[in-house]
Amino acid sequence: MNAPQAPDPLAGLRDYHLPDPVAWWPPAPGWWFLALGLLIALGLLGRWGIRRYRRHAARRAALRELAALEAAYARDQDSAALARGLSRLLRRLALQYFPREPVAGLTGEDWLAFLDAQWDRQDFQRGPGRCLLEAPYRPAPELPAEALIALSRAWIQQLRKIRP
Repeated sequence: MNAPQAPDPLAGLRDYHLPDPVAWWPPAPGWWFLALGLLIALGLLGRWGIRRYRRHAARRAALRELAALEAAYARDQDSAALARGLSRLLRRLALQYFPREPVAGLTGEDWLAFLDAQWDRQDFQRGPGRCLLEAPYRPAPELPAEALIALSRAWIQQLRKIRP
Protein backbone atom coordinates (compact mmCIF):
# COMPACT_ATOMS: atom_id res chain seq x y z
CA MET A 1 0.00 0.00 0.00
CA ASN A 2 0.96 3.32 -0.75
CA ALA A 3 1.24 5.91 1.84
CA PRO A 4 -1.17 8.75 1.50
CA GLN A 5 0.39 11.58 -0.43
CA ALA A 6 0.82 14.83 1.27
CA PRO A 7 -0.43 17.80 -0.66
CA ASP A 8 2.25 19.67 -2.59
CA PRO A 9 3.20 22.72 -0.53
CA LEU A 10 4.22 24.65 -3.66
CA ALA A 11 1.00 24.08 -5.51
CA GLY A 12 -0.68 27.13 -3.98
CA LEU A 13 2.01 29.57 -5.13
CA ARG A 14 1.47 31.75 -8.12
CA ASP A 15 3.98 31.92 -10.92
CA TYR A 16 6.58 34.70 -10.69
CA HIS A 17 5.56 38.04 -12.15
CA LEU A 18 7.36 41.26 -13.10
CA PRO A 19 6.66 44.47 -11.22
CA ASP A 20 4.57 47.13 -12.88
CA PRO A 21 6.62 49.44 -15.12
CA VAL A 22 7.82 52.63 -13.48
CA ALA A 23 5.61 55.56 -14.47
CA TRP A 24 7.25 58.72 -15.78
CA TRP A 25 4.85 60.89 -13.83
CA PRO A 26 5.24 62.11 -11.15
CA PRO A 27 8.99 62.40 -11.32
CA ALA A 28 11.18 61.56 -8.40
CA PRO A 29 12.08 64.40 -6.00
CA GLY A 30 15.58 64.67 -7.47
CA TRP A 31 14.11 65.64 -10.85
CA TRP A 32 12.01 68.35 -9.19
CA PHE A 33 15.13 69.80 -7.56
CA LEU A 34 16.99 69.65 -10.86
CA ALA A 35 14.13 71.41 -12.67
CA LEU A 36 13.96 74.07 -9.97
CA GLY A 37 17.72 74.61 -10.20
CA LEU A 38 17.54 74.93 -13.98
CA LEU A 39 14.69 77.44 -13.74
CA ILE A 40 16.64 79.52 -11.24
CA ALA A 41 19.77 79.37 -13.42
CA LEU A 42 17.80 80.38 -16.54
CA GLY A 43 16.19 83.24 -14.64
CA LEU A 44 19.53 84.53 -13.41
CA LEU A 45 21.07 84.17 -16.87
CA GLY A 46 18.16 86.04 -18.42
CA ARG A 47 18.39 88.79 -15.83
CA TRP A 48 22.14 89.12 -16.42
CA GLY A 49 21.60 89.29 -20.20
CA ILE A 50 18.90 91.94 -19.94
CA ARG A 51 20.97 94.06 -17.56
CA ARG A 52 23.99 93.78 -19.85
CA TYR A 53 21.90 94.69 -22.88
CA ARG A 54 20.39 97.71 -21.15
CA ARG A 55 23.71 98.80 -19.66
CA HIS A 56 25.23 99.22 -23.12
CA ALA A 57 22.16 100.63 -24.85
CA ALA A 58 23.62 104.15 -24.68
CA ARG A 59 26.81 102.97 -26.37
CA ARG A 60 24.87 101.28 -29.17
CA ALA A 61 22.71 104.37 -29.66
CA ALA A 62 25.85 106.52 -29.77
CA LEU A 63 27.34 104.31 -32.47
CA ARG A 64 24.13 104.66 -34.50
CA GLU A 65 24.20 108.42 -34.05
CA LEU A 66 27.86 108.47 -35.06
CA ALA A 67 26.98 106.57 -38.24
CA ALA A 68 24.27 109.14 -38.96
CA LEU A 69 26.74 112.00 -38.42
CA GLU A 70 29.21 110.29 -40.73
CA ALA A 71 26.55 109.83 -43.42
CA ALA A 72 25.47 113.48 -43.10
CA TYR A 73 29.08 114.61 -43.44
CA ALA A 74 29.60 112.41 -46.50
CA ARG A 75 26.46 113.91 -48.05
CA ASP A 76 26.89 117.60 -47.11
CA GLN A 77 30.61 117.98 -46.33
CA ASP A 78 29.62 120.30 -43.46
CA SER A 79 32.59 120.10 -41.11
CA ALA A 80 31.06 122.54 -38.59
CA ALA A 81 27.97 120.33 -38.19
CA LEU A 82 30.19 117.26 -37.83
CA ALA A 83 32.33 118.92 -35.14
CA ARG A 84 29.25 120.11 -33.20
CA GLY A 85 27.59 116.71 -33.49
CA LEU A 86 30.66 114.81 -32.33
CA SER A 87 31.22 117.19 -29.43
CA ARG A 88 27.62 116.84 -28.24
CA LEU A 89 27.64 113.08 -28.74
CA LEU A 90 30.80 112.52 -26.71
CA ARG A 91 29.60 114.80 -23.92
CA ARG A 92 26.19 113.09 -23.66
CA LEU A 93 27.78 109.68 -23.65
CA ALA A 94 30.31 110.68 -20.99
CA LEU A 95 27.44 111.89 -18.82
CA GLN A 96 25.76 108.50 -19.24
CA TYR A 97 28.82 106.48 -18.25
CA PHE A 98 30.49 108.66 -15.60
CA PRO A 99 29.31 110.63 -12.56
CA ARG A 100 27.75 113.96 -13.49
CA GLU A 101 29.70 116.19 -11.10
CA PRO A 102 33.20 115.62 -12.49
CA VAL A 103 32.11 115.50 -16.15
CA ALA A 104 29.47 118.16 -16.65
CA GLY A 105 31.67 121.16 -15.90
CA LEU A 106 34.69 120.08 -17.93
CA THR A 107 35.73 122.39 -20.77
CA GLY A 108 38.75 122.96 -22.97
CA GLU A 109 41.93 121.10 -22.13
CA ASP A 110 40.30 119.47 -19.07
CA TRP A 111 37.61 117.94 -21.27
CA LEU A 112 40.18 116.52 -23.68
CA ALA A 113 42.27 115.23 -20.76
CA PHE A 114 39.18 113.50 -19.37
CA LEU A 115 38.47 111.81 -22.72
CA ASP A 116 42.08 110.63 -22.96
CA ALA A 117 42.15 109.44 -19.36
CA GLN A 118 39.42 106.90 -20.05
CA TRP A 119 41.68 104.83 -22.28
CA ASP A 120 45.27 105.87 -21.52
CA ARG A 121 45.86 107.46 -24.91
CA GLN A 122 46.60 111.03 -25.96
CA ASP A 123 44.56 111.17 -29.19
CA PHE A 124 42.28 113.93 -27.96
CA GLN A 125 44.94 116.15 -26.41
CA ARG A 126 47.67 115.63 -28.99
CA GLY A 127 45.94 113.95 -31.94
CA PRO A 128 42.97 114.58 -34.23
CA GLY A 129 40.62 115.07 -31.27
CA ARG A 130 42.31 118.36 -30.42
CA CYS A 131 40.21 120.12 -33.04
CA LEU A 132 37.14 119.59 -30.80
CA LEU A 133 38.35 122.55 -28.73
CA GLU A 134 37.52 125.19 -31.37
CA ALA A 135 35.94 123.50 -34.40
CA PRO A 136 32.38 123.34 -32.99
CA TYR A 137 32.42 127.14 -32.61
CA ARG A 138 33.80 128.09 -36.04
CA PRO A 139 31.62 128.59 -39.10
CA ALA A 140 33.68 126.42 -41.49
CA PRO A 141 36.54 124.72 -39.65
CA GLU A 142 39.23 122.65 -41.26
CA LEU A 143 39.32 119.30 -39.53
CA PRO A 144 40.53 115.76 -40.23
CA ALA A 145 36.99 114.38 -40.49
CA GLU A 146 37.80 110.72 -41.14
CA ALA A 147 40.38 110.59 -38.36
CA LEU A 148 38.04 112.38 -35.95
CA ILE A 149 35.19 110.00 -36.76
CA ALA A 150 37.46 106.98 -36.34
CA LEU A 151 38.77 108.37 -33.03
CA SER A 152 35.24 108.98 -31.76
CA ARG A 153 34.15 105.49 -32.79
CA ALA A 154 37.14 103.92 -31.02
CA TRP A 155 36.45 105.95 -27.87
CA ILE A 156 32.79 104.93 -27.88
CA GLN A 157 33.61 101.26 -28.43
CA GLN A 158 36.12 101.17 -25.59
CA LEU A 159 33.29 102.10 -23.22
CA ARG A 160 32.27 98.43 -23.45
CA LYS A 161 34.79 97.75 -20.68
CA ILE A 162 33.32 100.44 -18.41
CA ARG A 163 30.22 99.89 -16.33
CA PRO A 164 27.84 102.85 -16.55
